[in-house]
Amino acid sequence: MTALRHPAKPRPGDKVAVVSPSSGLPGLFPLPHELGLRRLREDFGLLPVEYPTTRRMHAAPEDRAADLHAAFADPEIKAVIASVGGDDQITVLPHLDRELLRAHPKPFFGYSDNTNLLLLLHNLGIVGFHGGSVMTQWGRPGALHPMTAASLRAALFSPGPYELAPAPAFCDTDRPWEDPGTFAAEPVMEPAAGWSWHRADRVVEGPGWGGSLEVLSWLLMADREILPPEEYAGHVLFLETSEELPAAEEVYRVLRSMGERGLLRRFGALLMGRPKSWSFGRPLTAPARARFRADQRTAVLRALDRYAPGTTAVFDVDLGHTDPQLVLPVGGRIRVDGPARRITVTY
Repeated sequence: MTALRHPAKPRPGDKVAVVSPSSGLPGLFPLPHELGLRRLREDFGLLPVEYPTTRRMHAAPEDRAADLHAAFADPEIKAVIASVGGDDQITVLPHLDRELLRAHPKPFFGYSDNTNLLLLLHNLGIVGFHGGSVMTQWGRPGALHPMTAASLRAALFSPGPYELAPAPAFCDTDRPWEDPGTFAAEPVMEPAAGWSWHRADRVVEGPGWGGSLEVLSWLLMADREILPPEEYAGHVLFLETSEELPAAEEVYRVLRSMGERGLLRRFGALLMGRPKSWSFGRPLTAPARARFRADQRTAVLRALDRYAPGTTAVFDVDLGHTDPQLVLPVGGRIRVDGPARRITVTY
């Protein structure tokens, strides 16, 4: 694999690209998008630049790829930020000019379906950032969560180590984006129990790799952006699941496939994001949500016991589809200190 490098970071006053490599939801739901753009300008001091498909639903994959090319090649653009996720970014990958991206490395922020681009950049030797979408984190109702804001600022502006901390409270329920009243108050939070550690008798440090479990399963099926298993030796795996609420058995099956491929045993540690356990299509009650999270943890441990029994694992890390959200570097160093119960990332 190509040696990994951190692209130069933006500074306040710089231009940043806002792109939609997956879904053009900003065109359907302008309220969180406009709020996120305003906070990028006023709170972070950055100048967001939108591209032709940023607000266009069902844009052709070739057009979305062209926006990415323009954003990465423009010397005035100092970072690239996804507006939101989606479910078909895999169709954009064949249209990307990898040599152009390699020649013009930029920090890229996104998660969920943006796992596709993050892993492609990783394979080009470019460190990216799993987390921070305009509509979801910057466009959060009421205010940015302080933990999210601190992590985003560090990942955007500050090279070096950053220690993660478990959130005292979290939210994974949503309110409708089309309702202006949604943005009048912050989400209702509930107490969090902290991280849960498994085989925490060692210190593991290595490059971070992972993202959305659902998207990884699609990449595995399409045989795209997944390197030979030995390339991940010593890496730290991180995974999370989305509002599609995959059943515990399906989570196990994806991990089983990774195990059969020889991938799981290559990672020294696994950080598992707190599972999204509510959606508009499945508005689970609080007890049902707790069972959903517990069942997923059992499924993950079952896969580890079978395919990677020596792996250190940390559950309910605040990454992915949860609030607050902490940014994880794809390709950047992650240190998992089991005895001290500490996680430190390098942005």
